Amino acid sequence: MVAGVGMDEADSAEKGLRMIDGMDFDAILMDLRMPGMDGFEAIGLIRQRHDAKALLPIIVITADAADNLRAQCLAHGADELLLKPVAMEELFDAIGRVIAARSDGSMMV
Repeated sequence: MVAGVGMDEADSAEKGLRMIDGMDFDAILMDLRMPGMDGFEAIGLIRQRHDAKALLPIIVITADAADNLRAQCLAHGADELLLKPVAMEELFDAIGRVIAARSDGSMMV
């Protein structure tokens, strides 16, 4: 638990997807570069689900600062992009924003 927030960690996208199947989460923090499946493919599989988990807020956290990366992440279904290193306040602000936006219906996949 970090700052009163429960977290689970997956060492691959495949494991993370299995965790989403079996557990409930309020948001997903996604890296783009992982062993096996990359973050874009994982985001796509989450957004293709036929249940409420398809609407989970997804925040990409990456060290990649490519010019078009934000647009690319949003096009793949992410709600937010944060560049490493990320301060805890910045992370919690982003989580709050995307959860609030999803709950009021202003962000739709």
